[in-house]
Amino acid sequence: MKNDKDVKGQSRKRINIIKGQLDGLLKMIEEDEYCIDLLNQSLAIQNSIKSLDALIFEKHLKTHVVDQFQNKQDKAIEELLRLFKRIHQ
Repeated sequence: MKNDKDVKGQSRKRINIIKGQLDGLLKMIEEDEYCIDLLNQSLAIQNSIKSLDALIFEKHLKTHVVDQFQNKQDKAIEELLRLFKRIHQ
């Protein structure tokens, strides 16, 4: 399992990439770039955010959920179901 420093470092790196992508998209909008190019950049940003989500979710599963299933199983199930429903709205 990745330790907390690795996850924090990877998260910071991904967030900095996302910030750069957002700045790039804003510049493209200000320069009246072609709409399809804007949408492609927006989709790239969304994929980067999904990648960050996956990293954070993996850490949660490997740390908090493992503990919760041993001590607070109902809470773990409730949280995961609530998250699953939000993802699939």
